Amino acid sequence: MFWSAKINTTAMGRGSMNQLTNLQFALPTGSIESYISSVNQVPILSLDEEQILARRLRDEGDIEAARSLVMSHLRFVVKIARGYSGYGLPQADLIQEGNVGLMKAVKRFDPDVGVRLVSFAVHWVRAEMHEFILKNWRIVKVATTKAQRKLFFNLRSSKKRLGWLNQNEVNEVAETLGVKPSDVMEMEKRMGNYDAPFDGLAGDDDDESVYTPSYFLENKAAGPEELIETAQLDDESQASLHKALALLDDRSKDIIAKRWLAEDKATLHELAEVHSVSAERIRQIENNAMKKLRETIAA
Repeated sequence: MFWSAKINTTAMGRGSMNQLTNLQFALPTGSIESYISSVNQVPILSLDEEQILARRLRDEGDIEAARSLVMSHLRFVVKIARGYSGYGLPQADLIQEGNVGLMKAVKRFDPDVGVRLVSFAVHWVRAEMHEFILKNWRIVKVATTKAQRKLFFNLRSSKKRLGWLNQNEVNEVAETLGVKPSDVMEMEKRMGNYDAPFDGLAGDDDDESVYTPSYFLENKAAGPEELIETAQLDDESQASLHKALALLDDRSKDIIAKRWLAEDKATLHELAEVHSVSAERIRQIENNAMKKLRETIAA
């Protein structure tokens, strides 16, 4: 099996440099350990070798030169990724994001500035890892501004002990990082929170004291006692209606049934034809019947 890393167009830019989008690295995989072992076996370039390759890439768009520069620095990405293992994210994902930053750095590296590629690339590698951590560390983003991002990544290392900071420690960290004490306390509170499922996890034991946001929502559905009471009222209403209908004559009962109880209700004129009376007479019979029903049910 092989691990294939492909530089995307955004990372490498346009023109002849777009050829780098087809650059691939074949490294054995199967586990993150085998990948790390493989990249550690790639020789480190000397200063002269790095300068020659960087100039070939810059001046000629040499794809093989870019490949050699990236391959020889993959071990440094692994080393940087280990420094972010405390955030609980997969090491392989951190390395992958760091490799993207390395590729961006190789594209922008100028050999005439007088610095080694590793010194230049570290900022690009960390930037990609930082972005990945901020997007995936919590469901809700904990840092959005530049100051918050700086505080997020420095607060953990600034702590001298586990647990919440006391006021003196808050003031010391704020002074060191050049931020307000209130910003330090707010970020510590955000970092101390955790993602909780809204409805709880499947298979949760009801005996355990597990409270999720759904526990605190008002349940407007009817309870068992209310359902029983409603059912009893319906039964009583049905019984009263049948009792009241039984007191009506057949004609009044037929009119009420067809005018009020049937799904397809009959009109006054239709009933007038059935009972051989006028529509006005049907209306009078209906009104008298409804009056008797109300009195019987209310009694």
